[in-house]
Amino acid sequence: MKKLLTALVLAPMLLIGALAHAQAHNDKETKEDIARHRAMAAAHEAAAKCLESGKGEDVCQKELQTACKGLAIGKYCGMKHAH
Repeated sequence: MKKLLTALVLAPMLLIGALAHAQAHNDKETKEDIARHRAMAAAHEAAAKCLESGKGEDVCQKELQTACKGLAIGKYCGMKHAH
């Protein structure tokens, strides 16, 4: 019970700290974020075109993984949908 109360008290403080940190981007970091988002969008657009071309899901997933390497969290550029 004591741990739960401690967690409930600390959670809002951690959230406020995270929000303050998120807003602390300078212009260079913001531009880098924009570039990453555009690169992720391009990788997903290429994956869609790959699927439209009929190459098959396995081939297109491998191409997406290659395009996303080092770009975002996870191997699907931060996006994965259910199949």
